[in-house]
Amino acid sequence: MSKHRMALAAFALLLAISSGQASLPAATGNPLGLNSREPIAVNADSFLADLNGNTGTYTGNVIVTQGMVRLHADQVKVLAPNGRASRMEAQGHVIVDSPSGQAIADAGVYDVPQQVLRLTGNVVLTKEQNVMRGNALEFSMATGLAKMTAGAPQTASAAPGERPPAKPARVQGLFYPEQPSTQQGNPGAAALAPANP
Repeated sequence: MSKHRMALAAFALLLAISSGQASLPAATGNPLGLNSREPIAVNADSFLADLNGNTGTYTGNVIVTQGMVRLHADQVKVLAPNGRASRMEAQGHVIVDSPSGQAIADAGVYDVPQQVLRLTGNVVLTKEQNVMRGNALEFSMATGLAKMTAGAPQTASAAPGERPPAKPARVQGLFYPEQPSTQQGNPGAAALAPANP
């Protein structure tokens, strides 16, 4: 294959990867704010296309944007059989920013046809002051359901020669209740004031 044809084929794969979700229906009521009809924009330091494997790998400060959702990672590999993106695999310092908050993890996989996002490894969800922590998160953009799990038990340290006791891993959450707005002056004064006759 000539260099010109090879460059055109790589460019075609890149275009297919970037527009792979254009035909998917938009998810209704999606708390992430992801609209699967929006185009996908990818920026990275470098790109490598494997035409035989139908994959493209973006490396170095990768930013993937679709609508109001943005994913950052060290590397994103896109599987695109028949020129249609079917799976995106993000590795290293994965951050997903959306209108509903931020998710951080070690790795992430987006199953394009199923519209399912899976984050694994030290998952932290934040929205304003509220925080949830676990080891894995699965979020269906089609249904709006999310499931966080703790993963394998952690082991506590023990004295030399003793077997450390297993400590069950747990999902952790810290939520701050909404504070009522305070009125100027004494908020209880109006309740204590006599009613007009």
